Amino acid sequence: MLSRLLKEHQAKQNERKELQERRRREAIAAATCLTEALVDHLNVGVAQAYVNQRKLDHEVKTLQVQASQFAKQTAQWISMVENFNQALKEIGDVENWARSIEMDMRTIATALEYVHKGPVQPASS
Repeated sequence: MLSRLLKEHQAKQNERKELQERRRREAIAAATCLTEALVDHLNVGVAQAYVNQRKLDHEVKTLQVQASQFAKQTAQWISMVENFNQALKEIGDVENWARSIEMDMRTIATALEYVHKGPVQPASS
């Protein structure tokens, strides 16, 4: 009877150990699955952030190139406007010079007319 009780006790202990070992393996498997699911979920977010960062980097480079081109274009426009303003000033200078020459020529023409016609005769009555 004692040996039977001992065998039953040992059998129950073995069953409990096996049950405990099975539950431990199931808990480890469940924890592993949970960890993988959490990591996968985080990786999706990280991957999306990485993709977004690459897109932003590309957009920044494109914007830098466009800004540089715009700055060059603007500098060319400024140069053209400054040259145009200088040309307008020169035209204004030429116009003033032409007026001055025209007035001098009129003075000379008037003087030549006076010399050619002679002094004005008084009117006889």
